[in-house]
Amino acid sequence: MKIIETDRVILRTWCDDDVDEYYRINQDPKVIELLRGSLTMQEAKDFIAFVNQQFDKIGYTLWAAEEKSSGKLMGFIGLDPLKWEAPFGPCVEIGWRLGSQYWDKGYATEGAMAALEYGFNKCGLKEIVSFTVPANIRSIRVMEKIGMERDLSGDFAHPKLSLDHKLSQHVLYRIKRPR
Repeated sequence: MKIIETDRVILRTWCDDDVDEYYRINQDPKVIELLRGSLTMQEAKDFIAFVNQQFDKIGYTLWAAEEKSSGKLMGFIGLDPLKWEAPFGPCVEIGWRLGSQYWDKGYATEGAMAALEYGFNKCGLKEIVSFTVPANIRSIRVMEKIGMERDLSGDFAHPKLSLDHKLSQHVLYRIKRPR
């Protein structure tokens, strides 16, 4: 089901046909370089089932991001309530993960802008956060392009990783609903 449409991106619920492509995206060394690792086929299936159920329950999720011109799945863009305890929580995170062939084309920024608008205007969210490792310059650039600001006092060690893990340290960005 189509939820958001921009000039070049469709954000929609996931379908069974998305599983193989989403799995493939999560095997790309460029995509997973700054993540905890690749996904198994079962993890890809479980993710899709979970985010569709989440949308049904709360009205937002990490939607399938489709390239409008080709109809191809690019990855995901959307909103996700934080599922672990954090000093800046409870909160809703905006996130994206696109196949590397879709990088540097403005798709993440375009979809994220639409997801922010949806979160603020349709869901009534007051603030949305995003975070990543300091080395993830592409995601940080998207955060800044969509109007998020770094919370210099909010940097944190990700609780799902050991403190000495190379991806443990994260930077935090925030944006409040416009008045």
